[in-house]
Amino acid sequence: MVMPEKNTLACPALLLTAPASGQGKTTVTAALARLYKRRGKRVQVFKTGPDYLDPQILEQACGRPVEQLDLWMAGEAYCRRRLYEAAQDADLILIEGAMGMFDGEPSSADLAARFGIPVVLVMNVKGMAQTTAAVAAGLAHFRKDIAVAGIIANACGSAHHTRLIEDALAPELPLLAALPREAAVALPERHLGLVQAAEIGAELDVLIDNAADRIAASECRSDYLLGLPAPVKFAPVAESPARQCGIEESLRGVRIGIARDDAFSFIYAANLQLLTSMGAQYQFFSPLRDRALPPVDALWLPGGYPELHAAVLAQNLSLRDEIVRFYREGKPILAECGGFLYCLDSLGDLQGREFALLGLLPGRGAMRGKRGCQGMQTAPLPEGEVRGHSHHRSRAQVAVEPLAFARRQRHAAAGEAIYRRRGLTAGYLHLFFPSNPGAIAALFSGRGG
Repeated sequence: MVMPEKNTLACPALLLTAPASGQGKTTVTAALARLYKRRGKRVQVFKTGPDYLDPQILEQACGRPVEQLDLWMAGEAYCRRRLYEAAQDADLILIEGAMGMFDGEPSSADLAARFGIPVVLVMNVKGMAQTTAAVAAGLAHFRKDIAVAGIIANACGSAHHTRLIEDALAPELPLLAALPREAAVALPERHLGLVQAAEIGAELDVLIDNAADRIAASECRSDYLLGLPAPVKFAPVAESPARQCGIEESLRGVRIGIARDDAFSFIYAANLQLLTSMGAQYQFFSPLRDRALPPVDALWLPGGYPELHAAVLAQNLSLRDEIVRFYREGKPILAECGGFLYCLDSLGDLQGREFALLGLLPGRGAMRGKRGCQGMQTAPLPEGEVRGHSHHRSRAQVAVEPLAFARRQRHAAAGEAIYRRRGLTAGYLHLFFPSNPGAIAALFSGRGG
């Protein structure tokens, strides 16, 4: 971190993006984070867009919580504040983009342009050689407000393959590093994306270290990566969302139980930080293992993979009875996506077996093979509008009328249904709490509409 002038901070920063999804952005970002960490650098990693799985990998690589930077879901002021705060402490800021470089409104390119962050293109080069240079040139010159520092080639077949790519690239778009096409650096995947970090276990560190070693050993322009990129200036910003809204103490004394285990793990670090900043105390519990709820005033059942653990969830009758009793007392419960499915009468898993679950909402959920609903949406809650996103491969049939339907970001079709019974608010949407701290405070305190 460099202090260039009063009220601004400068910190080296890179945004890693790609022509499309599936190019290896997470592998490369994690490898770079580990490489710099091994050199004694403090690395702060962010993820563009709504994602729960990639940040788990990136957090293990850098040893710090990984948060979202999204100009629509979080807002420009929030992104600016988080970058400024990161620059106070980090030696390097890395940001993993979402989808392709120009995909989405706003896109990863928009984020890079807004804050003047140089871009590194990650490209899976399997099946092409010199064409890599043409694709890279097109991406680099598509807009004049983006500075592309170079290319990292992923899935190179051989040293000769790497040389063909390097020789074809324009001098202003150097090949910074190359990763070989081998299982030793491949992250495992399943139906919603990468496998969760906790499930991969100790092997994840081996995979990340292998990828970091391959980048360090690249016979390319690795001198750019051996040092630190040029510092980027970050301007000071307004106060935190909770302080701006005057609600810093609005959840003081409120104890929130948060489900977290292999079945429920889709939790934004930013959401936890906001709850803490508003004075809440939270405690994790496991619907897979715990037989009783902790002593709490509200519950948050986040998304995850209940379909992979439906049999174990159905067998935990003791915890089910406690949650049902909690619900009947009218206490606040927020259930998102996988947590929403957990609240239904039953859930059909990927093999078509059906399991009885909480029964807080009359209905059933079932997995389906094709991709389900996804995209950015706004939840019009009585407490206020909260932005979030949807991404699932299941269908829910609920026998009660929704409280409301979410509003999609880019078209007029109705979004996800939002249900409310007693103190329960449930639906497929994953909410980004900092988009409306006041609404979240009202929701968990039970002061909602």
